[in-house]
Amino acid sequence: MQRQRSLGFLIALAHRRIRHTVAARLSDVDLSPPQFWMLVRILEHEGGSLGELAEQARLDEPTASRVVFALVRRGLVRSEVDPGDRRRARLLMTPEGRRLTRRLLPVSERIRVAVEEALTPAERDAVASGLQKVIARLEGMEAGSEEGRVAS
Repeated sequence: MQRQRSLGFLIALAHRRIRHTVAARLSDVDLSPPQFWMLVRILEHEGGSLGELAEQARLDEPTASRVVFALVRRGLVRSEVDPGDRRRARLLMTPEGRRLTRRLLPVSERIRVAVEEALTPAERDAVASGLQKVIARLEGMEAGSEEGRVAS
C-alpha cells in the first residue's frame, strides 16, 4: 500500500495524533483537548477577552465561547467586567483552575518537545515556515480572495 503523502492529509493526521495524545493524558481530569489548550492560553494571557483569546488560539468566537463556557461551568475560569472598559469582559483563572492548569502544564511541554524533537532544527524551521504559508493561504481563501473561488 502506498503511503499517503498529501500535505493536507499529513497535517490532519498530525493534528489528530496530537489531539489523541493530549486526550489520553487528560482522561483522569475530564477535560477535552480544546478545554486544556484554552486553560493554558488563559493562564498565559490572563485578563484577556474572549475575542482576544479566540484570535490567539485561531478559533472562531462561537467555538471559543463554548469552550470557555464549559470551563466557567466547571469553576475553572471566571469572567469579570473590565474596570477600564465596561463593555469588555476579562477571563481569569479561579484558584482551582490555576492549580489544575499548573499541574497539567508539563503535558503541554512534553507534547511540544515530542513534536519538535522528531525534527532537526532546520526541519522545524522549514515545517513552521511552510505551515505558516499554508495557513495564510487558507485564511485568504476564507476571507474571500479570488484565488480560493471556484469558477462558475
